[in-house]
Amino acid sequence: MLSKVYSASIQGIDAFVVTIEVVVERGVQFTIVGLPDAAVKESYQRIVSAMKQSGVAFPHKRTIINLSPADIKKEGAAFDLPMAIGILSSNEALTCENLNEYMILGELSLDGSVLPIRGALPVAIKARENGFKRLIVPKGNVTEAAVVNNIEVFGVESLSEVVDLLNGKSELQPTVINTREQFRIQAADFDFDFSEVKGQDGVKRAFEVACAGGHNILLVGSPGSGKSMMAKRLPSILPPLSLQEALETTKIHSVAGKLSRGSMLMTQRPFRSPHHTISPVALVGGGINPQPGEISLANNGILFLDEFPEFPRTVLEVLRQPIEDRIVTVSRAKYTVDYPASFMLVASMNPCPCGYYGHPSKPCTCMPGQVQKYINRISGPLLDRIDLHIEIQPVEFDQMANTTPSESSAEIRKRVVMARSIQQHRYAGEKGVYCNAQMTSRMIRKYAWPDKKGMERLKEAMTRLNMSARAFDRILRVARTIADLDSSETIEIHHINEAISYRNLDRGNWGVVGIGQ
Repeated sequence: MLSKVYSASIQGIDAFVVTIEVVVERGVQFTIVGLPDAAVKESYQRIVSAMKQSGVAFPHKRTIINLSPADIKKEGAAFDLPMAIGILSSNEALTCENLNEYMILGELSLDGSVLPIRGALPVAIKARENGFKRLIVPKGNVTEAAVVNNIEVFGVESLSEVVDLLNGKSELQPTVINTREQFRIQAADFDFDFSEVKGQDGVKRAFEVACAGGHNILLVGSPGSGKSMMAKRLPSILPPLSLQEALETTKIHSVAGKLSRGSMLMTQRPFRSPHHTISPVALVGGGINPQPGEISLANNGILFLDEFPEFPRTVLEVLRQPIEDRIVTVSRAKYTVDYPASFMLVASMNPCPCGYYGHPSKPCTCMPGQVQKYINRISGPLLDRIDLHIEIQPVEFDQMANTTPSESSAEIRKRVVMARSIQQHRYAGEKGVYCNAQMTSRMIRKYAWPDKKGMERLKEAMTRLNMSARAFDRILRVARTIADLDSSETIEIHHINEAISYRNLDRGNWGVVGIGQ
């Protein structure tokens, strides 16, 4: 007898439907076709043991299983449960007459329990798109999949529970989640807050500007000045995730297996901080079994690269194209996948090898030329994509001992959200542009061109400070953001002045002094 069970597999961050066709007839052979990988081929032993432990007889007959479409490789153990259901249906051990309304996924343990899988959210979205009425997933994935409405999602713990459900002998109810309510409750719950940061008012202002315009930022400061501590608090002042952004971000983390058991939608922007020993593939994504890299896991959030010059040059250079295009295309001989990569780059570094160039009290012991050589580990094209360069000085004792609370993240976030709303309205007619950091040169001349006095001030600063030509557009982008924070339609001279102060590494005399500075 021929039976069909519907399941799904992941390609990139999206799912595609897999039809599992099962034929059970006279004979003794067990065959799986349709480009199964090793994990799928090994499912025979798991299915046999799970059926035995669940009190269901395995048909010792000739069994042929086809995974369609047959020209796409099938990977992972998530096909265990639908294949077992297909075998039981072909052997007439199930009485379910509407099996075609179900999409089923799950890995089977030898004792018959159903183990969690990756990618439950994109599978649920694909099931709804293709008109399936019900979805059966492991219990550990049910809250993740149930955020998708207009489809009944059942979380199961064992094979016997699935058999009873399909035979109409179970009282198991679909899981229902009020997605918007849960999203609203958890969206403002942060572990870190800027009210805990003493002093550093200038750095906080730079962070506010960066978040308001979506600008990449580089922090330069001596060890212990608070670079990493403050960077961890950046998600608390970024605009809240929209529901669409939350779905996209959760899909990526679901496919990568980064969601904890029982997770629902991600309600906060991701903060990824890979170590400087990371490989290019781990950063950009790909591999034998393609997985999203760190830059895609940081999508709609922050990619924080601590000790920026310590990253290998080959690793840093792969960032250049994703920063501009906000998408990563991974092409290999057997596959091509696209991963989203719309992230805000935040990097930090010491000013020199010894770490104390420009320190107010500790002398720099680096030899002449070492400081500039250290900075040159970061290529010009990559540095060109970073809008703000901020020097951080250590906090003085009086500031650390001050018990007066600093401005909270919630207060800063209100101003950031206001500025972002201005930008969204301004760029409503510009395709793919949502914030000032994404402006092209044409758009800069349309939306961010200063008046005559502002242009004269910019010319004077670039000449006197010996700034490079690449600083020109960056300063105007940042000045546009500062003006938005002031709710100003025009870019005034004090906006230009502040934007110039955020381009420290473009100064021609930065880092040219030797020992004792």
